[in-house]
Amino acid sequence: MHFPLPEDYTPLREMIPISENDTGVTFAIKVHPRANKAGITGELGDALKVSLTAPPVEGRANEACIEFFAKALKVPRSSITIASGAGGRNKVIRVTGVTAQYVRDRLRV
Repeated sequence: MHFPLPEDYTPLREMIPISENDTGVTFAIKVHPRANKAGITGELGDALKVSLTAPPVEGRANEACIEFFAKALKVPRSSITIASGAGGRNKVIRVTGVTAQYVRDRLRV
């Protein structure tokens, strides 16, 4: 049995907050280091869950995170920064030179 969706229905993946301001676009992630495969694996609250193969040692996971989003968003690495959370698993990613809609379209969130 199928039920019709309300007109204002928004799939959960489109509810991740992506902020846009003068300094760029920001969004929250939760990193799972030392994974078998890199990729976006889901959501946790208002954050994207991101698996990375790099270990959380000597900034390698942070570098892998920047590389992952640069490739996923097709922007230069210099456009991606970790705005907060560089020392933990919960991070805020900042992307310059793009719009929030561009990020949503590229990441399908």
